[in-house]
Amino acid sequence: MPPIHRRFALGALTMLSLLPLTLGRAAAADSRTMVFFGDSVTAGYGLGDPSSEAFPALIQERINALRPGWRVVNAGLSGETTSGGLRRVDWILRTPVDYFVLALGANDGLRGINPALTRTNLQQIIERVRAKNPKVTIVVAGMQMPPELGLEFSREFGEIFPAVAQKYGTALIPFLLEGVGGSVELNQGDRIHPNAAGHAAIAETVWKSLRPLL
Repeated sequence: MPPIHRRFALGALTMLSLLPLTLGRAAAADSRTMVFFGDSVTAGYGLGDPSSEAFPALIQERINALRPGWRVVNAGLSGETTSGGLRRVDWILRTPVDYFVLALGANDGLRGINPALTRTNLQQIIERVRAKNPKVTIVVAGMQMPPELGLEFSREFGEIFPAVAQKYGTALIPFLLEGVGGSVELNQGDRIHPNAAGHAAIAETVWKSLRPLL
């Protein structure tokens, strides 16, 4: 083999030998972590297998088809309020986060907590997330309260989420439980926590807001 051809062949073999390493680095660089930071609904309370039936797991399935290697973390905790979330968020942020879905507030509303405090807590959570990663994509999941808790309270509570999203320029899911809240067919016996079919419906609602961000 002529020297020039030999050098070309050796160079080609070297490039081929480095290709798996290069692709591996590219795949790692393209990986992302999405955290769903919420309460019992996010956690999949009452489901037979939350790791596969809760809506964050269903979102993981959809992301797998579009962005292999991306990871969805279910950071839902039953009974969590926005005050509890504010205390817990720093622990969650020990892991690098690229997408942060903030789905807290329902327990505040059910406990009659002052909407002003709920709003302040949500804002501080967002500020801490951005302080950790200024480039993070944040999605605020809206929640609503039934009028039985008082029309004025329900109105003030419902206004929290779009106001926070507008102030911080985040994406907004208008109502996380759209079509699910109050449905006998889509909730468990307590009429509060969604069943598997309800989580499938929530995943549809969430995906409508998430898909354009990916």
